[in-house]
Amino acid sequence: MSPFLKYEQRDHVVTLTMSQPEQRNPLTGNTAVEEFLAAVDKISTDPSARAVILTGEGPAFCAGGDIRKMKEQSFGDVNGMRIREDYRQGIQRLPLALFNLEVPVIAAVNGPAIGAGLDLACMCDMRIASEKARFAESFVKMGIVPGDGGAWLLPRVIGLSRAAELSFTGRVIDAATALHWNLVSQVVEPEDLLPAANRLADEIAANPPQVTRMTKKLIREGMQMSLASLLDLSAAYQALAHQTADHREAVSSFLEKRSPQFSG
Repeated sequence: MSPFLKYEQRDHVVTLTMSQPEQRNPLTGNTAVEEFLAAVDKISTDPSARAVILTGEGPAFCAGGDIRKMKEQSFGDVNGMRIREDYRQGIQRLPLALFNLEVPVIAAVNGPAIGAGLDLACMCDMRIASEKARFAESFVKMGIVPGDGGAWLLPRVIGLSRAAELSFTGRVIDAATALHWNLVSQVVEPEDLLPAANRLADEIAANPPQVTRMTKKLIREGMQMSLASLLDLSAAYQALAHQTADHREAVSSFLEKRSPQFSG
């Protein structure tokens, strides 16, 4: 079987491309989760990686779960506790890995992001959509619940009321609606999707990488911490940031009116 995930790096930008276009890039019934976990580990330990772009090959971003595999689980003689453990040891490792990755991740949504595909996009920090993108939290249409963290992720991206509307109806929304609902920050023509994602990634990668990683960590922790606890963590990170060579370079270049050169 050919790899599900293509890993490419240009300068400080890593591009991950889901590459099972014939199956619309599903996250189950293949090696997707294991390959994502390996990629996250590689990016986490690579100081040259400063931004990540995640996209899909072919007309779809990600179709979510493999329906045929779902039929085997539900229609066969499979114990419910086994299914529970399959989720915990399978796809549920993906949101934890992507959520805790300190390098910023941009989802370049080239086409439909359905079910777990929408949740995958919500695991990323930013989302840019092609005009051909479509989004649906469609689990209810399959008679199941969001098993991959979507019930936690989606309300934090678009708010409780709209997340409930999508989750309870299974409705498909287009890219323009996704922009209006703040699900994505940009909608571009299909041919400009990856150039736009790369422009954003380059803008991120131009900044001090250690501080960028710490900033993402603060944003993520802030989603679940009290203000007082986050301020304590911020103070600790700020103490580290003040001691970096990139901080000294930022201050010096500003005072000397020149472009900074950040080394990480």
